Formats: sequence, C-alpha cells, structure tokens
Amino acid sequence: MSTRPPTTAAQIDDWRGAPTEHQRLEFKEAKASFDRVKLQHYCVALANEGGGQILLGIADKPPRPVVGTQAFLNPTKAAEELYEALGFRIDVEPVDHPDGRVLVFHVPSRPCGTAYHHAGTYLMRSGEALVPMSEDQLRRIFAEGKHEWLLQPAMTGADSQRVVELLDTQRFFDLLGLPYPTTREAVLHGLESNKLIESTRDNFTILRLGALLLAKNLSTFPDVQRKATRIVAYSGTSKLSTSRDITSQSGYAVGFQDLVQFVDSQLPQNQVIEDALRKEVKLVPQVVLRELLANALIHQDFTIGGTSVMVEIYSDRVEISNPGEPVVPAERFIDGYQSRNEQLADLMRRFRICEEKGSGVDRVVHAAEVLQLPAPDFRAGANRTTACVYGPRPFEEMDRGERIRATYQHCALRWVMNERMTNTTLRERFGLPESKSPTASQVINATMQARMIRLDERSGASKKLARYIPFWA
Repeated sequence: MSTRPPTTAAQIDDWRGAPTEHQRLEFKEAKASFDRVKLQHYCVALANEGGGQILLGIADKPPRPVVGTQAFLNPTKAAEELYEALGFRIDVEPVDHPDGRVLVFHVPSRPCGTAYHHAGTYLMRSGEALVPMSEDQLRRIFAEGKHEWLLQPAMTGADSQRVVELLDTQRFFDLLGLPYPTTREAVLHGLESNKLIESTRDNFTILRLGALLLAKNLSTFPDVQRKATRIVAYSGTSKLSTSRDITSQSGYAVGFQDLVQFVDSQLPQNQVIEDALRKEVKLVPQVVLRELLANALIHQDFTIGGTSVMVEIYSDRVEISNPGEPVVPAERFIDGYQSRNEQLADLMRRFRICEEKGSGVDRVVHAAEVLQLPAPDFRAGANRTTACVYGPRPFEEMDRGERIRATYQHCALRWVMNERMTNTTLRERFGLPESKSPTASQVINATMQARMIRLDERSGASKKLARYIPFWA
C-alpha cells in the first residue's frame, strides 16, 4: 500500500508546465489505449534514470492539454501486470482532472548498484527514443556503493618469506608463461604489479585477489576461506543421500586444473551405443565442466557473505552455482559479454583459464549440441545463479520446456555465429531424420509462441526456407 499523498489536478498542471519532458516526466496522449510492452519499456527506462512519472491522457507537445484517457480502466490490474512483467512495483493512480481522466504511473528509482531490464535489454531514454544502456554505464551502476572487495587486505604485516610461503608464486609465473625470476624482489614485484599484494615500508599486505587466486591453502586467510569451492555428490537424483562433500582449499588459479579433474572423477558413467558398440562415457564432457566452473568463479558476487561457488553432482545432472544474480540476464548468456569482477576476469584470461569476451557459455551450448545432450538450463534465483547440465537423453524423452530451451539456445548460437536457424539445422541439433521435419516445425512454433524466437523477415514467405532469429535480435 502506497503512503504517497493523492495526486491532485493542481499537481498535474504543475507537471504540464515543465519546460521539457525531463528525466522525471513522460507525457503520453493515449486517448483510447496504450501499448503494454511500450509502457513496460518506459517504466524500465525511467527507473534506470532515477524514477519519475508517466502520465497518460496528456498531449506530449506544449502546452500539453489534458485530453483524457480510457487506457487501463482497472489500475489495480495494470499494476499487477507491470509487477509480473518487470519484477518491481509501480503505483498506478487515476486522477480526475477537470479536462479529463489522467492516469499516473509512479515509477520508483532503481536500487543502488542495480539496473533494470526488459527481455534482457537495459533501457534508458535518449531524447524521445528508448535505447540500450552502454556497457560503461552498466559498469558504473553495478559498481555503485560497493567496495573493491577483491582489493581489500586478506593479510597484513607479512614479510617477504611469508608471502612466498603462502602463495604459489612458482605456479603464478608458470600460468603467465614466464620464467621464474632469479631474485625474490623480482617475484614480489611481479605480484605487486598485478595487484595481488601491496608493499608498505616494512612488510607486505596480501590482497584478497592474491589470496583467492594463488593461495596454497585458502584456510590460511579467514577473509576468503568461505569463498572456497564446495563439491557435493549425491547418490541419486535428489539431495536425500550425500556420498561426498568436500571443499577445495587451493586458490582459484593454482588449483583450477585439479578442481576440474576432481569434479570429472566424481561424475557417474553412462552407457551409450556408438558404431554398434556399447561404451562408457562421463555424464558431462570435461570441456563443459571447465567453462562453467570458470564462469562461476569469475562472475560470483563477493559481497554476499557466507556462501561460495557450489558444484552439485547428481546421477542425471550437474549443477554449478555461484553467489549473486547475473549481471547479464540468464537468457542472454550466449551473446552477453559483461564481467562483474574485471581484475579477476583479466587475470584468469591471462592465465588461459577463461576468455574474457564471454565465449564460455557458447562453448557449453555448442558441446551440448554436438553431443545431442539436453540444453543447459541457466537460472537466476534469489542471490544465486545456477547452470544445470544434463546427461544424455534422446529427443523423445525431452519434455516441452526442454525442447523449447534447446531450440532457443540453438537459434541464439546460430545468431552469434552469423548464421540462422532453420528447420534443417534444428533437426540436426536434435539428431532427427528428414522425415521428422513436421516434428521440428512443431517445436519451432512452440518456441515462437513462448516468444523466445521470431521469424527472420528477410527469409521470405516460403515456410520450407524460413529462417529464425532470437527474440532480442
């Protein structure tokens, strides 16, 4: 329930008298109706700019006469629909002006450090148009009110001997492909130049970034110990019976390869028929584990306390999750390139553990297609982002949601490869023969009805030659 005092006709007239439509006000004539999606776009843009009011029933050109509106005759329902579509609450208030009904949408400001989006696009206004926010603008927003957690001290007062005892400096230079320096001073200089330690007059401070990446044992650093990766293996498809529960204690960079190999060793084996021969294969390919583990480590929100990256292994799937909601909406992981922790991402790229341009998810989706696995499921929950990858399952055993997800990801992957999805490419993705072309068409139609893909208008009228693109393209 809003505690805002009721808007009066006098207040409407004050807003009408503003010299221009500034960042706090948006006027729309909307005599009979107003497009719901366009309204959602304006609400997102206004919220990203600090909040304000959208007024329907007023001409948007001076002197802005009140013309009245019949749009959204049920304001309560309109508010509920906006909340369902956007995830934040907007008060919708009808005002009886002497010249006609005015509908006021009171749009709140986005929270500090958060940007709102609609269907994966972070919007702002530019003149009378709505445009996507730039990556620089998003970085500034996401950095608001946050300390540089990774650049805070993990340990102070360490002498040079203590630094090389606690951090795997040999592995650091190996990962960079550099020869190990002949003097300790040069070793410490290499660490300091990469913001892993800081020197003071008498000793050194090991920064959290240095401890997280290079620690021989993370338990030595209480500030970062809780950020160690936890691996839990279950004996079935639920959490009822745990068979293994360990926490990796090596730094992210120095222990990454061992982490990948350990997780791989815990995966159940599946039997598949290949070339008429039965063979044992791992539930999930190691390349998929590698990319998802790297993504989870790099994109976690370190400001959320008491939680860490988790790997949960079930008999039919692997779930890899990290603290924090994603910077890029989950449905845009394939084409998004935003990094939450730039210093960490830069070093992991230079260590050749990841690619900073964001191609890891592309490789995960591509691997699933090549091996004809169910599509990975990327989910954003309450302060947690999860990637779920599944073991082999034939098309006939996939449910409707899994087929739609696979079709959308295939379409998005083709788009980023500068290609287009067709009925033929989708059949190849699912391993379906040409005789199953009607089945592929049904899946395409279901994905279009879910508004995840749309017809490429340049493909012409022929259904046989139709091409499809992601909804955001």
